[in-house]
Amino acid sequence: MTVNVAEAKANLSKLIDMACHGEKIVIAKNNHPMVDMVIHKPGGKRKLGLLSGKLTIPEDFCKGDEQVNEMFYGHGR
Repeated sequence: MTVNVAEAKANLSKLIDMACHGEKIVIAKNNHPMVDMVIHKPGGKRKLGLLSGKLTIPEDFCKGDEQVNEMFYGHGR
């Protein structure tokens, strides 16, 4: 089913219900398809620590670099 934006605004609740029941709904602007209305699928939980033990951070990581500071802040700062 393809509906234009104005029709989608007027019938949003009905379209949401239809999409939840498996109906494919395309919202169009000036009869050009723009977006598909689909059921929300929650993403998986993020897994923290994937790089644990796989990278090292140098001791001077937070130390400023004079050349970089000069590019950002100008000479003499």
